[in-house]
Amino acid sequence: MNPLSGLTALDFGQVYNGPYCGFLMAQAGANVIKVESLKGETLRSTNPKASATYPFALLNGNKKSLVINIKSEHGQQLIQRLAQKVDVISENFAPGTMAKYGIGAQALTALNPRLIYASSTGYGNADGPYRDYLGMDITLQAISGVMSVTGEEGGPPLKTAAAFADFIAGTHLYAAIVTALFRRETTGEGAIVDISMQDCVFPTLATTIGSFYAQGQQMPRAGNRHTGNTLAPYNTYVASDGYIAIICIREGHFKKLCQAMDRPELAEDPRFHNFEARCQNVMALDAEITRWSATKTRQTLLALTQAHGVICAPVNQLAEVVQDPHMTARGSLHQRRHDSLGMIAQMQTPLRLSGDTPPPLTSPPGLGADSSAVLHDLLGLSQADIKALVEQGAIAI
Repeated sequence: MNPLSGLTALDFGQVYNGPYCGFLMAQAGANVIKVESLKGETLRSTNPKASATYPFALLNGNKKSLVINIKSEHGQQLIQRLAQKVDVISENFAPGTMAKYGIGAQALTALNPRLIYASSTGYGNADGPYRDYLGMDITLQAISGVMSVTGEEGGPPLKTAAAFADFIAGTHLYAAIVTALFRRETTGEGAIVDISMQDCVFPTLATTIGSFYAQGQQMPRAGNRHTGNTLAPYNTYVASDGYIAIICIREGHFKKLCQAMDRPELAEDPRFHNFEARCQNVMALDAEITRWSATKTRQTLLALTQAHGVICAPVNQLAEVVQDPHMTARGSLHQRRHDSLGMIAQMQTPLRLSGDTPPPLTSPPGLGADSSAVLHDLLGLSQADIKALVEQGAIAI
């Protein structure tokens, strides 16, 4: 039995944040019902060549699809009834969206005191000057300070291409839901969960904010070098077939790197004999490393550095990432056929528990594919009831 087996969740998630939380719940064994509008979730693309199709497939396997028009009075009544039958409702709409239709946290937890109602928004639902700001990954990277420390010195602020703000918020949303479920075991009471994406991003800046306090000012953007200019080497270096990343966090690591380079004398060079000296002479240091790395392939460099206990990794291209042999061996990546995309890499949950095997991956459901079954199973609706709701525009099947 999986950890969340026996639990049922309504997942109103959109794009990345909420759907990733729902995916983690489904992979933990919960019965996750994805609630979509009549048009379907934003990422459910009708264009088979659209990039949105892959993220949807990645995040919405192992779920059921229930279509409900939350703007419809009959649809709102259905959600109120469903809220009394489920354990969790999760959503990442703008603040107040669900409440506007009478199906917000306060209304639904009043109907079901054991309900965990969990929302993740850009800035949280509590009072504050940003509460009603709309938030997406790029704007959270901007306002949180991440963009101000990302990029090359003298260049403009940059975002990371990885949508980390969305996914770290989805992870925190899942963690809060599981925490609330654990507390419910003792108290019997549900909870209203409020996750702010901004709150989740702040701790990722531990190094750069630490440097800000230590230096008394914000340091210039450092590209791939250490943002606090206290570690060197710390960079990506040219290989004959790409790049490799190397970091030395202890003096012993640098000595081992010098041995891997077959340049043990560099460890005694006054320019490089300790961290302070290396940071002051970082350009010369990086040039010495590059002279060595540029003549070898990434795999040769990886073998040499690993053999000498140096922290390093090749800079992989996406074609290599989706076929990663380690993630495949761990069971984290699976090659599966998608109706329009062909063979794609799908991920298993990264949360691993001893004695627990996540359920096999499934493809995302068609829009409304499970509407009839869900409403029959949870609410006992007959086919005539369901037909009437379709005619009223409350649901789609």
